[in-house]
Amino acid sequence: MIPYSLLDLAPVCEGSDISSAFANMRDLARHAEDWGYQRYWLAEHHNMPGIASAATAVLIGNVAGATSRIRVGAGGVMLPNHSPLQVAEQFGTLASLYPGRIDLGLGRAPGTDQPTARALRRYFDNAEQFPQDVNELLHYFEPAQPGQAVRAVPGAGIDVPVWLLGSSLFSAQLAAALGLPFAFASHFAPDAMDQALMIYHRNFQPSARLANPHAVLALNVVAAETDEEARYLFTTQQQAFVNLRRGKPGLVPPPIDDIEAFWQPHEKLGVAQALACSVIGSADTVRDGIRAFIDRHRPDEIMLTANIFDHGKRLRSFELAAQAMNALPT
Repeated sequence: MIPYSLLDLAPVCEGSDISSAFANMRDLARHAEDWGYQRYWLAEHHNMPGIASAATAVLIGNVAGATSRIRVGAGGVMLPNHSPLQVAEQFGTLASLYPGRIDLGLGRAPGTDQPTARALRRYFDNAEQFPQDVNELLHYFEPAQPGQAVRAVPGAGIDVPVWLLGSSLFSAQLAAALGLPFAFASHFAPDAMDQALMIYHRNFQPSARLANPHAVLALNVVAAETDEEARYLFTTQQQAFVNLRRGKPGLVPPPIDDIEAFWQPHEKLGVAQALACSVIGSADTVRDGIRAFIDRHRPDEIMLTANIFDHGKRLRSFELAAQAMNALPT
């Protein structure tokens, strides 16, 4: 069995509110810890009514304080939106409060649209500076040297595992060159997954941070008591993707009986392509689907995610997924 982890966006559902989303987030994290999940990651998004994880570092502290063992981190912080020094200070603080439990995943995209990127006072062309920003950030975690003009306090000399995240080949190449672990966003952009993994493993250079390559793949998993129920629950995520492509992001919608009446043929095709890395079904179906995904792509770790409207159903889905992972051969 390979390690399995959980990616959350603190979803805000129709008829609910952000405070309830955060309560559900803490509840899910506590259950995930009991179910054997390795990590609980939150992702930075902005100006998205259905995603409440914009202040990612704040929520990581909240989740870490509500749990005791599970690693908690960013999957990820969108570095073009921040100065490397501020990120080092934030995660140095978190790692000081929760030693040995904090992960920092870094993304190159702004995680939002152009007007919101401008409102953040950091501009999307900063993504071109991503390699330099990553190196600057790594430097702030090194022990401070005598006479060093700028240091991260806290941050300097603190062990914070840094990951690179990506949905293309760029971050795979950079993670390999810097000797960092790599997580691929196959849960919504699977097209370059196999090529990115090949590049990462082929070009990996051992570093003081990581001796051997470590690649994580993200997978949508919706598990329920029957295949039919799981497919029904999955219509929430399918609708959310269509709404996003229509330029109408909103709160997380409830599932619907007839998804075919909701979308146009081209929208159905686009969602099928974007969500190709998905396993939907009963406990047996999910176990077999996860096993096939692992056997085909050989990740070192798998990151499970699910956008399910009902909190109780979402809990049950992640519980069944954990049982499926534990039933896999070693």
